Amino acid sequence: MTEAERTLVSMRGIVKSFLGVRANDDVAFDLRAGEIHTLLGENGAGKSTLMNVLCGLYTPEAGCIFVDGKEHFFRSPSDAIAVGIGMVHQHFLLVPVLTVWENMILGDRAIPSVIPRKKVCRRIEELSTQYGLAVDPEARIWQLSVGEQQRVAILRALYRGARTLILDEPTAVLTPQEARALFSTLRRMAEEGHGVVFISHKLDEVMALSSRVTILRKGRVVGTWRAGEISKAALAEQMVGYQVPRSENPSPRGGEETLLEGRGLVVQSDRHLPAVRGISLELRRGEILGLAGVAGNGQRELCEALVGLRPLEAGELTLRGRRVTGAPPRIFQRQGVSYVPADRMGMGLVGNMNLRENVALRHYWREEFSRWKEILRWDVLGAFTEELVRRFRVQTLSCDVAVRTLSGGNLQKLMLARELGLLPSILVVQEPTWGLDVGATQYVRDQILEARNRGAAVLLASEDLEEIFALSDRVAVIHQGRLMGVSDNPRDLGEERVGLMMAGTPLGAERGEGHA
Repeated sequence: MTEAERTLVSMRGIVKSFLGVRANDDVAFDLRAGEIHTLLGENGAGKSTLMNVLCGLYTPEAGCIFVDGKEHFFRSPSDAIAVGIGMVHQHFLLVPVLTVWENMILGDRAIPSVIPRKKVCRRIEELSTQYGLAVDPEARIWQLSVGEQQRVAILRALYRGARTLILDEPTAVLTPQEARALFSTLRRMAEEGHGVVFISHKLDEVMALSSRVTILRKGRVVGTWRAGEISKAALAEQMVGYQVPRSENPSPRGGEETLLEGRGLVVQSDRHLPAVRGISLELRRGEILGLAGVAGNGQRELCEALVGLRPLEAGELTLRGRRVTGAPPRIFQRQGVSYVPADRMGMGLVGNMNLRENVALRHYWREEFSRWKEILRWDVLGAFTEELVRRFRVQTLSCDVAVRTLSGGNLQKLMLARELGLLPSILVVQEPTWGLDVGATQYVRDQILEARNRGAAVLLASEDLEEIFALSDRVAVIHQGRLMGVSDNPRDLGEERVGLMMAGTPLGAERGEGHA
């Protein structure tokens, strides 16, 4: 047997259930040395459960795991790490109050009693440079954006020397140029004998990168294909069980009435550093303004400032011509402003609360849901929640279960349902389809387009350029808190040009036209 044919990991007959429902039902999966093996499936298909079993986070009810031909029983993630298995989870397993370097060494039994902080930080910086994943080793996790936290999780797996590396949506925070560099690195790792499990819903990436592809549906393996044996359309159909239409903006148009306007906005980050530096933009009725940029360049701070959640250091906000600079979030909400944050479980939803309670968090103050503004009308809130669940196709056993039991796609649907349920006139949404499968992605994008077609002004902040081009009427690109340019004809820009803007090249500069 050649090195390239050697099986690094073999999983056989894996069974894992939650609340009586089998998330993995007699699943078999192999990873060979020198290959990039993609795992595909809808949200809730069992991909993350299977990989959580492999990395020691879950204990299977049945089945066996072999690493390098030897059977192992993992009692904890430390056992998996000890045999060279590392995973970057979709919802990052990081301690918010600790620094990047402190999270890096958590659980490392080889760390001496006197912690070599400088040595750890130097190694993090080396890996950051090598893989193009810039992060400050001294920053605390709670101060970082979602994208920056994902970088930390990737670096932590690499820091611990994983030979089997499981990556869940690793390119969500990268420009096209950075993604290509990461792909080159992963291919080089494969050539050196490492095994990579790649979880992505971007089928173009899957087709370009994979050695083999395995698809899960409803907890069972549908099939495994070698690269080149199956088309992108066929992969999508195998994932969901039906032909998936493509969601896109069929009739880009320019809005005339400005509903929300920001002029010269200056906003600080949680670390009291400049995050937004003099940005001016308009959100117009019946129009989607796409905001492209690499994570950590001010998108979150700008979105929060536009909905009243983060104070301005300078600049002015006007809502329907009325100055609202410094107004509390409730003023924005009463004027029909809704916000869908990127961090579903950290900011958008409370994991231990049920669906009704999470819906109530956003609407409890409205007259239709309370008596005398003091007593919640749970019967009305319950009926409202059940209607939202039905309309937005949220898959759940009941509205009384904790939202942490929902899949990523259903978490996103619940947030959208809560924010769109009362037909807002202004919608600010950040990373709406991050980590979602093709079916959930299609549904979420359709809901955003429907809001626009209904006359809402939409700000779509996304690192997914395919999504930006598919949905936007206008496109703005942000880099280090500044706009690199705004285009009224996004389809004339092209992905490569926007990628350069995301990396800091102003619109027109690559052609000698100066700053737009």
